[in-house]
Amino acid sequence: MSTNIDLYNIATGGINASNRLLATTSNNIANVNTDGYIRERTVFTNDLNVGVGRGTTERIIDKFAQNQMRRDITSVGEWEMFSTKTSAIDAQLANEANSISKGLNEFFAAVQTSADDPTNLASRDVVLSKAESLLRRMTSVSDYMTYKEEELNLETENIITKANNLIQTIGDLNEAIMVVNGNSTGSQPTALLNERDKAINDLSELMDITVRESGNAGGSVLVNLSSGESLVLEDGSFNVLKVSNSADLMRQQLQLSTNFSAPKNNTDLFIKEDQLGGALGGLFRYRDEVLGPAQRDIGQLGVAFAEAVNQQNRLGLDLDYQLGADIFTLPELVGLPYPDTPDTLNLTGQFTPGKGNQITDADIRVTVTSLNLGVPDQVNIELLNGDGTPKLDENNQPVTYTGVAVAATGFTEIVGGIEIDFQSAGGYAVGNEFLLQPTKYTAGDITMATTRPEDLAFANPIRVEVNSNNLGDGAVSKTTVTNTTVDNSFGPYASAFDGSGAIQGLGSSPSPTVGAPVQVRFTSETSYDVLDGENPPNVITSVSGVTDYNNLLAQAEASGVPAWPAQFSALNDYPGYDFSIEGRPVAGDSFSVNYNAEGRFDNANALSLAGLQQQGLVQLSTNSNSEPRSLHESYSTLVSRIGEKSATASVALQAAEAMKVQSSDWFESVSGVSLDEEAANLVRYQQSYAAAARILGTAQELFNTILSAVR
Repeated sequence: MSTNIDLYNIATGGINASNRLLATTSNNIANVNTDGYIRERTVFTNDLNVGVGRGTTERIIDKFAQNQMRRDITSVGEWEMFSTKTSAIDAQLANEANSISKGLNEFFAAVQTSADDPTNLASRDVVLSKAESLLRRMTSVSDYMTYKEEELNLETENIITKANNLIQTIGDLNEAIMVVNGNSTGSQPTALLNERDKAINDLSELMDITVRESGNAGGSVLVNLSSGESLVLEDGSFNVLKVSNSADLMRQQLQLSTNFSAPKNNTDLFIKEDQLGGALGGLFRYRDEVLGPAQRDIGQLGVAFAEAVNQQNRLGLDLDYQLGADIFTLPELVGLPYPDTPDTLNLTGQFTPGKGNQITDADIRVTVTSLNLGVPDQVNIELLNGDGTPKLDENNQPVTYTGVAVAATGFTEIVGGIEIDFQSAGGYAVGNEFLLQPTKYTAGDITMATTRPEDLAFANPIRVEVNSNNLGDGAVSKTTVTNTTVDNSFGPYASAFDGSGAIQGLGSSPSPTVGAPVQVRFTSETSYDVLDGENPPNVITSVSGVTDYNNLLAQAEASGVPAWPAQFSALNDYPGYDFSIEGRPVAGDSFSVNYNAEGRFDNANALSLAGLQQQGLVQLSTNSNSEPRSLHESYSTLVSRIGEKSATASVALQAAEAMKVQSSDWFESVSGVSLDEEAANLVRYQQSYAAAARILGTAQELFNTILSAVR
């Protein structure tokens, strides 16, 4: 009887085991196209007595292959995002319709054409038209990049929302898996594990993560950022990614916040964005390496161009015989308060006239360090990259300026052609911080200051005349105008021009004893006197030992006897003009400087305007000793840099995709469903089922035979 019972047990166990094997195989076949499904197998132990023991269904998985595949998913996610975004900027800059280089060529070509006939209003109007066209190109590129920044922020928020949902899903699945394993069913909760692995793979596409088994027996996993911060804890709890802002509301920062239940306290910490990896890391990398620098480079170029043209036009004489004025209007800068600074406090900035070639692409952090009656009188200045990190000098040290004195009212020049003004009447505190972004959006905010072609100052405001009685062969070789600022109160930037179509004489000049220098009279071949325009003229100073005739007024200021008037030297650039001669003058020869009141046919300043195209106007770096680049060099450098990054990203993406294919094939070779293998298993398990059923039939026949024998 015991033998019959053993046959029944063996047969029943065999049937049940075969049935379970068939079910596992059928499940594998049914899920061959299910995303994230991992092939399963059922294994049995040998019963200690006889027959089949306990069976367990488990997934077939290679952890090494899975981890490598996740790393490659992360790499593809990062380079795909970076490449897609960068190629869009590259295409925009390479578009001929938006080419700033083409706009510059057209503007300067128009200036050259107009210089051939400086009285022609039609050709002057073309200059203004080309200037407007160039501004439209700059605005188009700047607005496109601003749109891309807004798009980036929306995409960042969407990715963070998706990441948070995945993190919560992983935490919930952790908890569910621990509950199932706690019930000791014997088999793995394969469906839950597959869902968790799929969620982890989806999360690895968004950011670089590490996954490891927890130390408990519940089957939960720990998910961390590659930089170490925890995203999912072993008990199923999770941390939350969220976006925060610095002073620049358009520049988002990533923050990790815990999501604990009371009474456990929550905390926030910032994440190193350059270590994120995945699509989110690629997005931040694109912002910091491509979009942000490109915005500032375009703005820097726009400021350098507009300020250089303004400065040169101010040094000329327009068609109405007035000193030139600005052609372009540069925007005012707004100081953005940092989070700990009240937004009721105001800081404004502006570009220092004539110093556009000192503007860099740096952002500026202004920190109040000292107060006078509630108004800052001293600040610290820090130059920043677009990502908020410090600008470094040639010695790799942060570029900072401490103890910078600022005026209680009005603008104070701080650094790099920027001036600031604290406009609130009071209420400031030590430690208040403001962010200035001189070039980020400026290219799109430059406007035309005039639409009158007559305002183009093509003539030189002075002319140097050779006395008709001169006996030597001295001739004027160069006339230089460096300052035409009209300031009869004699501020530091005042020139010798009185604003009324004349040069300052005695009584209107800074000196109480002499007028502005307007005449050079040689007393010998190697000596000369500098005189004002009075009748009779006053000798301002005398120069001897002359070895060359370049910049005669500058030589007089440097070595004249008596000394150059202190009131003249106290000003930054007075009188604001100079001239050189060639040939050999003799005693009694004189040269006179006059206001060019009838200079409508003069094109000297127009040629200087055209010459700006070849000059180094764009500062290369925060190191003032670096050689400035021309406008075309600056733009071509930007286009080349973006093009290079786009090409590099494309190659890196192809390599990452190849690696992903390789690791996915490795993973699928272990964990993927093979229909051929499953079909073979199906036949095998069907045969084992039939054989076990045959054993059960044989046992039944034996049992019936024994019963018949007893009867």
